[in-house]
Amino acid sequence: MKPLTLLLMVTLFASDSFAQKQTFDLLTYTVPKGWDQQTSSTGVQLSTKDPGNGQYAAAVIVGTVAAIGTSTENFHNNCEKLVKGTVTVHEKPAMQEPQRENGWDIISGQANYTDGSNKGLVTLITASANGKMISVILLTNSANYQDDLLSFINSIELAAPPKNETKPPASVATEGKDKTSVIGLWTDNNLETTGSFVNGMPQYTAGYRRKEYAFYPDGTYLFRTKQWITLMKEILYIYETGTYSVSGDQLTIIPSKGRGGWWSKSQNNTKLWGKLVKAAEFPLEKVTYSFGIKYYSGSQQYALILRSGKTTARDGGRSNAPSETNEYSYTFREKSASLIDNPPGFKTGFENKPFTSSAQP
Repeated sequence: MKPLTLLLMVTLFASDSFAQKQTFDLLTYTVPKGWDQQTSSTGVQLSTKDPGNGQYAAAVIVGTVAAIGTSTENFHNNCEKLVKGTVTVHEKPAMQEPQRENGWDIISGQANYTDGSNKGLVTLITASANGKMISVILLTNSANYQDDLLSFINSIELAAPPKNETKPPASVATEGKDKTSVIGLWTDNNLETTGSFVNGMPQYTAGYRRKEYAFYPDGTYLFRTKQWITLMKEILYIYETGTYSVSGDQLTIIPSKGRGGWWSKSQNNTKLWGKLVKAAEFPLEKVTYSFGIKYYSGSQQYALILRSGKTTARDGGRSNAPSETNEYSYTFREKSASLIDNPPGFKTGFENKPFTSSAQP
């Protein structure tokens, strides 16, 4: 196979080509001649392949979603979730100089990857602005598609980003004039992928990793996590309760009790709980976070951003770049409907506890 080199041209501008332009979300582009296109509510995948020799190329547009931090943090987060969640990358991406275009901060990079027996080059371009981000991913295992990919990149145009809205949600109470309360249910739901990539899109399993904080008006909280992974024989469940306090932008969590365990999967239906197999080690950690609540008009969601000086067992893996302060992001659930179910007969003591009260912590 020829060495793969793809010159990134991420200053987005109109192509001189007379091919018909297409638009998805805030991005306009031209489909390379002869390529297939599939469109969903969340993105577009363009692909081509040569069945005779196994060579292929793909371009994926991921529509506007809530950003998790700075443009650099957004890029590294997408690298972990969008790229490393689908193909195997063993090296840090070679970064290009940041660009500024039509109100967007654009960061790009590329790295070699493996996907089974295939070896190729993956390129990630992430544009960030006003609490939102949109991304483009390019993959190919042949230098024969370099011209098509460059033509596609050069055809891209980004519309100006919508303005960021900062109003607090009605169901998240405010305390004082400028301070927003953390009261409510905040969740982090990550879906498991197979590690394979079909026509430019990640393939998902039925697995997931879920974490959630429930903060109550009386100053108590409930934290739970559930991990159901396809190839694992057991289900991980952890819960923790205690008290919390808010002072300015500081959130202190003081656990009083908690425990975790590994449960088998039901023989009749592996998605259901089986029996308790063993306890799971889970330290109770008092942690003071700096926090903020952001509203993202693109996804119309609110995010609770927690930052700490160290990694915590409770929050697990960070959602930002390794060089930055540990940061964890949780999305507000408007209807306060938990995605986590307790093991059979298990009680936390917070069942049906309301989030409404005249008292505010």
